[in-house]
Amino acid sequence: MAEIVNLKRARKEKARRERDSEADANRRRFGRTRAEKAADTDAAARARQTLDGKQIEPEDS
Repeated sequence: MAEIVNLKRARKEKARRERDSEADANRRRFGRTRAEKAADTDAAARARQTLDGKQIEPEDS
């Protein structure tokens, strides 16, 4: 015999699962701590300084 399903409850559970999956995707996309953002900024600055330090200056004749 089939199990009786409350359609109202099933719709609510489905909506909750969809919201949870969307929230998880947003956490992955936007959920970075301030320390992680600062570390990325510092790493980019160090890379830029390293690259600028190795640049060859043109010789003026």
